[in-house]
Amino acid sequence: MIESTTLTPIATIGIDLGDRTSQACVLDNASGDVISRFGFESTVSGLERRFTKMDRGLVVLEAGGHSPWASRAFTRLGFRVIVANPRKVRAIATSERKSDRVDAETLARLGRADERLLHPIQHRDARHQEHIGVLRARDQVVHVRTAMINHVRGRAKSAGMRLPDASAEAFADKAAPALPDALRPALEPVLDLIRQATATIRTFDKQVAKLGEDTYPETQVLQQVHGVGPVTSLAFVLVLGDRDRFRHSRDVGAYLGLCPRVHQSGDINPQLSITKAGDRFLRRLLVGSAHYILGPFGPDCTLRRLGKRLMERGAGNAKKRAVVAVARQLAVLLHHLWKTGEVYEPLRGSPPLPPNPT
Repeated sequence: MIESTTLTPIATIGIDLGDRTSQACVLDNASGDVISRFGFESTVSGLERRFTKMDRGLVVLEAGGHSPWASRAFTRLGFRVIVANPRKVRAIATSERKSDRVDAETLARLGRADERLLHPIQHRDARHQEHIGVLRARDQVVHVRTAMINHVRGRAKSAGMRLPDASAEAFADKAAPALPDALRPALEPVLDLIRQATATIRTFDKQVAKLGEDTYPETQVLQQVHGVGPVTSLAFVLVLGDRDRFRHSRDVGAYLGLCPRVHQSGDINPQLSITKAGDRFLRRLLVGSAHYILGPFGPDCTLRRLGKRLMERGAGNAKKRAVVAVARQLAVLLHHLWKTGEVYEPLRGSPPLPPNPT
């Protein structure tokens, strides 16, 4: 192996990004030989110090926590960057000789052989990353509040009490008077934290609403659909990034992992679960909207009728499959509205209502 601190113009660099130190492997594109291996500090300044003086080649990264800033830093330096989809690059995940050095070389060799083997993904720009960070922070606070509410209910249940039904926003105020005296020292501080979390969520909601109105006005078109609010509409726009990246709206469902997996062999074609590819956060929001559409407060619309018909057909898991189907069709509908800016017609193309049970 020839050690070198510079690259030839035709080189591929595989980078395995670590929390503190990252590993690089540089391949000569003509021969496939390793030109150099080295480590560098996993910071913007550490990356720039190591790569500023190098000849510009192709950089291959694996998507992860560090890949957004690293891909932007390499692009600013003039490198061409490919971010590999880790769900697709099984040569790394299933390797029997897995190490940072080996992973970096594997990425480089896949990039040199055929970029399509990496199933490249595209990171959001810094502004989109910042705005979606608001949504994800809100989601974390909601998750924590839910856990605290469940804790309070569980402790009361263990003492032989059932706390009154209440929404998450009103839970702390309704639960406080009903707490057993023996549990107050332990649970009243938790109720105070629940109130703080609720106030924080309200602050986030104001930020989300303002972002939608001022920066992403297209979200208002998506909110024509009952069950789609400011959070879901903004997440949809930010996660997809560009409405024109999909030629057909029906492709959005597969992109978000809402389509069934396929494992067909001969005459065998089993019914499998969804792929769960793409952004889990947005997929969960769409499933939540589907639950609302199919729930007691959902208005009559094409999506609701579709879901109800699917629920009438199936067995024990019919409702779950109907919710996923409605979420998938909702993703298609939202992308169509985003592209066309049309006025939403709730009953357009509606299937007939299922017959009433006799």
